[in-house]
Amino acid sequence: MGTERLLLADEAATAALGARLAKRLAPGDVVLLQGGLGAGKTVLARALVRTLMSDPELEVPSPSFALVQPYEGNGRLVLHADLYRIADPREVDELGLFDQPEAIVLVEWPERDDELLSRRATLVRMSLPADGRGRIAEIVA
Repeated sequence: MGTERLLLADEAATAALGARLAKRLAPGDVVLLQGGLGAGKTVLARALVRTLMSDPELEVPSPSFALVQPYEGNGRLVLHADLYRIADPREVDELGLFDQPEAIVLVEWPERDDELLSRRATLVRMSLPADGRGRIAEIVA
C-alpha cells in the first residue's frame, strides 16, 4: 500500500486533485476523506462529484445535515456522506451507503465508524501545514 503526500497551494489545487482522483474511480469504489474542520475535505469532495457527473457547475452542498447526498448522472451513482453529526457507529448502517454495489461512495469523517476505516478504500487525509498556507493531502490507496 503506497502513500502519496502532496502540498496543495490553494483551493484550486485541492479541486484539481479531486478531479484527478475522480478519473481513477470505478463503480463500487469507496473514498474516505479524513481531516479536521477546514482541512479541505468538502472542496475535494465537490471536485470529485463534479468530475464524476461531468458538470463543473453542479451545485454540491455539504451533506452535513442531510448526512447523505446522492448524485446520478453520466452513467454513475455517487453517494456523498458526511458523518460529522453521527454519534453512534450503528447509525452509519442505517444510511445505506453500501446497499447499491455500483455506487461510488465518498465519506467525510469516516473515523466516526471504525469499520469504514477497515474497508478496501482510497483514504485521503487532509491537514493544514504548520504555516497555515495551503493544505496537505496524503493519499493511501
